[in-house]
Amino acid sequence: MHLSIPPMQDSVSPEEWQLRCDLAACYRLVALYGFSDMVFTHISAKLPESVAGPGEHHFLINPYGLMFEEITASSLIKVDMQCNKLHDSPFPVNPAGFVIHSAVHEARPEASCVLHTHTRAGVAVSAQQCGVLPISQQSTFVLGSLAYHDYEGVAFRDEEKPRLQADLGQANFLMLRNHGLLTVGKTIADAFLSMYTFENTCRIQIDAQAGGALTEVNPQIVSGVAQAMRVQTGGLGGAFAWPALLRKVQREAPGYDT
Repeated sequence: MHLSIPPMQDSVSPEEWQLRCDLAACYRLVALYGFSDMVFTHISAKLPESVAGPGEHHFLINPYGLMFEEITASSLIKVDMQCNKLHDSPFPVNPAGFVIHSAVHEARPEASCVLHTHTRAGVAVSAQQCGVLPISQQSTFVLGSLAYHDYEGVAFRDEEKPRLQADLGQANFLMLRNHGLLTVGKTIADAFLSMYTFENTCRIQIDAQAGGALTEVNPQIVSGVAQAMRVQTGGLGGAFAWPALLRKVQREAPGYDT
């Protein structure tokens, strides 16, 4: 069945259109790398006040029910903090799925993007009492800015928000116990690169645990990375890799920018 998606490029500002293209690319990258969970989970992007308006909090989120590889810039839906649609769309949104995202955006106003996954490896490590172990170079980057939030059931209750916000603090990686992974980024590129690192950290850990005794990274090295991340969180990593990632999407999943 062909999806009929009205084009939006001529009805939004150039700034909003660029954000839409980047977010649609991010959805398709999550699908390409195998991080998606059918139509479930979400990636949200905050519109800057220069687009939304002074004091306004507007976000882009996926049309609920579309596979991540189907999402386009025009199909993304603009919502407010309560997940009310701010424009006409033939697709529904998932207010329950926005609970976690709205909590993070509220607590971290500098965050442009919040990315949440339910991957096999991510959920597996989230169920382990030890959490992320310092056994790989990838893990040292995660441990430099990692927080945990205990499972409270399917996250659709607003009463959970203050506890999630307190647990997240200023971390950019959040492990939702028994649930999955979440990353916070100043840009969409930062959030994706962080999730790529977080996911590979978990995959490496599960693979390593299937073998013999583990060798942990020297704690001084881990603490050094943590200090570096506190000084310059995010860095240029996302911006450096993003053009190459966009070329990958254009080759393997074209049409995201329509």
